[in-house]
Amino acid sequence: MNEYDSNRIIDLVKLIGYEKTNNQIDADCCVLNTCHIRNKATEKVYSEIGRVKKNFKNIKKPLVIVAGCVAQAESEEMLKRESYIDMVIGPQSYHEINDKILNYCRENKKINLTEFNVVKKFDELEKIKNSDSKISSFLTIQEGCDKFCNFCVVPYTRGPEYSRPFDQIIKEAKNLVENGSKEITLLGQNVNAYHFISDGKEYKLSNLLLELEKIKDLIRIRFTTSHPKDMTEDLIDCFKNCSKLMPFLHLPVQSGSNKILKLMNRKHDIKFYYSIIEKLKKINSNMEFSSDFIVGYPEENDKDFEKTMDLVKKIEFINSYSFIYSARPGTPAAKLQKINSDITKNRLKIIQNQLFNLQLNKNKELEEKKIEVLVENKLKNQNSYFGRTRKMTPVIFESTLCNPGDLIQVEIISSNQNNLFGKHMENKFKAA
Repeated sequence: MNEYDSNRIIDLVKLIGYEKTNNQIDADCCVLNTCHIRNKATEKVYSEIGRVKKNFKNIKKPLVIVAGCVAQAESEEMLKRESYIDMVIGPQSYHEINDKILNYCRENKKINLTEFNVVKKFDELEKIKNSDSKISSFLTIQEGCDKFCNFCVVPYTRGPEYSRPFDQIIKEAKNLVENGSKEITLLGQNVNAYHFISDGKEYKLSNLLLELEKIKDLIRIRFTTSHPKDMTEDLIDCFKNCSKLMPFLHLPVQSGSNKILKLMNRKHDIKFYYSIIEKLKKINSNMEFSSDFIVGYPEENDKDFEKTMDLVKKIEFINSYSFIYSARPGTPAAKLQKINSDITKNRLKIIQNQLFNLQLNKNKELEEKKIEVLVENKLKNQNSYFGRTRKMTPVIFESTLCNPGDLIQVEIISSNQNNLFGKHMENKFKAA
């Protein structure tokens, strides 16, 4: 979602004469778009500002803007802590960035813009054509969260759940496809909570997927990030009824222990989580899954952790993310006693080794096989290209006959944990 927001900020500032530069030293304005999920992400902001200060040590400083969730959560603290920052803009206010930049240039006064006005934001963004011309593009359909997991800051930094108008999303999707996109990933903090009512008609994520299916030159559809609670039957059926919906789902579980899930206020249990997996596997036995895991959550004991490991081994996730619990200020869990850091580090090492081996083995299984790859871009090497499988696995391959946007067959020669390596088999799939 941060990438989508960054692209839209670029679209906005072009209207007042700015253009993107790949060389920071040439910049008149530096925008740091931020995430507040973990503490390390917050500290990275200050580290990056330190690099900007170093680069501009002997020349006129650029306008420095911090946008996103860190700006929303710590606006006052940031302006006090780092005088080099000129402006903070929350994720629901960045549509006003042009007015604020012009205002700063006139008055040279620091600006704190952290209001929640998501409706106005998307109304304003709709007026500006999404210039993203990537083969694989992101499209935000939903923002905010009403789940209030006890460890999470999203409800406080992104606000309550808001679903964009159905027609607005379809219009932007068609625009992206006209610009060359062949794959669209629908985004939301709880993307499968999408719910919009217009003229008495109810639209859910399943309705969006079925409508996107009709766009002629769109080849692949994905969505992320999902909450298990909102994996409804109509949405599950889309994996059977939408041929362009890829057989891969990122479905965060966080823990394999019902005790911990309850403490987290996740609003689902492990039995329910397994039932979703089973239903999707029944539709497509080749369906693959990834997930998120928090280890060392307050009150997690060895037995709780073992249950998480049992879940990992049983489902055999293709790709997942695991983190040590990071207390976020203002959340209910921040008040709970932390677990000894040596214990949490050891648990993280164990789960990451298991996830690493699962990912490595799944990639190994594809060696000497021919698989479908959507070509995304050409690499610096003259005959090397990058693409992804239907299940999101990155592929680097040699070819003399393909172009970005082609759907091709690649013979996999080798692999590591993160990537597949192969060669183009020369016969293209016909784009849907």
